[in-house]
Amino acid sequence: MSTATDLPEHPATATDDGRALRRMQFGWYINDWANAAFSATVLTVFLGPYLTSIAKEAADAQGNVHPLGLSIRAGSFFPYTVSFSVLLSVGAMLLLGTVADRTGRHKELMCGAAYVGSAATMGMFFLGGDRYLLGGGLLVVANIAYAVSVALSYAYLPGLASPDERDKVSSKGWAYGYAGGGLLLIANLALFQGHDAFGLSSGTAVRICLASAGLWWAIFTLVPLLRLPSRAGVLPGQPGVPAARDGGAADGKDAEPAAGSLRELGRTLRGMRRYPLTLLYLGAFLCYNDGIQTVVSQASLYGSEELGMDQTSLVVAVLLVQIVAIGGALLLGRIAHRFGAKSTILGSLVGWVVTLALGYFMPAHQPAWFYALACMIGLVLGGSQALSRSLFSHMIPAGREAEYFSVYKVSDRGTSWMGPLVFGLAYQITGSYRSAIISLLVFFVIGFAVLLKVPVRRAIEAVGNPVPERL
Repeated sequence: MSTATDLPEHPATATDDGRALRRMQFGWYINDWANAAFSATVLTVFLGPYLTSIAKEAADAQGNVHPLGLSIRAGSFFPYTVSFSVLLSVGAMLLLGTVADRTGRHKELMCGAAYVGSAATMGMFFLGGDRYLLGGGLLVVANIAYAVSVALSYAYLPGLASPDERDKVSSKGWAYGYAGGGLLLIANLALFQGHDAFGLSSGTAVRICLASAGLWWAIFTLVPLLRLPSRAGVLPGQPGVPAARDGGAADGKDAEPAAGSLRELGRTLRGMRRYPLTLLYLGAFLCYNDGIQTVVSQASLYGSEELGMDQTSLVVAVLLVQIVAIGGALLLGRIAHRFGAKSTILGSLVGWVVTLALGYFMPAHQPAWFYALACMIGLVLGGSQALSRSLFSHMIPAGREAEYFSVYKVSDRGTSWMGPLVFGLAYQITGSYRSAIISLLVFFVIGFAVLLKVPVRRAIEAVGNPVPERL
């Protein structure tokens, strides 16, 4: 006796589902295009050196500033602030990820966080003088909002591609992000280089560049707002919503306010212990990606303070990272299709170790060498992150995407906290940014060793998900 599942799919339905899926994928790609402006223009290029200069302007005779009554080197204010913002974002991501999974309002929460972050970023136009506390406060708000928004966007990945296509879709999303961030950087580079012709001081030009990232973020977030469904994690044409395997509700019909979500969050965190292999992978990722994100977020500070690069050279270098990372993400995606995601990620970590060592020995006041280093970073940056994201998506219990990706996002795309803390402490102790940058090697070495021990196939089978052909 035949059942409904035995019947062939109607051609019109298959066409409609394919069109809906492509529409969703494009909206998701443009979301990366939108928020990459904050990562590239604000975190990676302009804010670190500019906020450090403002902090130095406010410093006492010993070169220290005193936020919240603490005495720290002005040069450590930016990395400490990044680290502090991440500590606060952890709770926000976990809570709002739980709310999203319970209510099915992933899109509303994701885009709402994006607009809070874009508003705080546009507010950076008003930085200047010795207002380093204003800059620190805006950075905290913007980085928390960015972390929440991106964590919720990751939850869409399982519903955007079949298991065997997920590496490709994830890599394409990263490529869109680097293309969008790079395009805005080109415009900002033109503005900064020609600020005299526009009658602007260099400081005013930097503030306009910072604000432009917030405006870009706000405008292009309209695309995912219009094209993505409210609920993440379901392919078009799938009946219903996947039930959570951790024992919590996933359909959102009986969702309670925040108090209920807090109880659900507690159950989720306890439930994660049922999947120790997923947690082992998370541990590896949180370690090596903390190193990656610290290199990215502190590269401009290292280039300006230790290598003597001017603002134009810094922007050119980051622009090179963005451009090369587009090809790097797509290239490593193809390599993963042949050799598997895990092996490709391990190879990229070896590339990171080599890159970091070369950065330590790099001569000062040599832009050509700095640009070569930027190209090396770009080659391994996009692919290592895109593949890490897609590999993790296979290890998540259905119906818990936002909650698990909130934990994952603790150390993704600008939200690392251990790395900036180590970087800041190393500079605080030694007064040398070379010592600070080489201290990050430990994250890559430990991350590589832990990832090597993760049995990926068993981890995917443990949560009940289909195993892709190549891992």
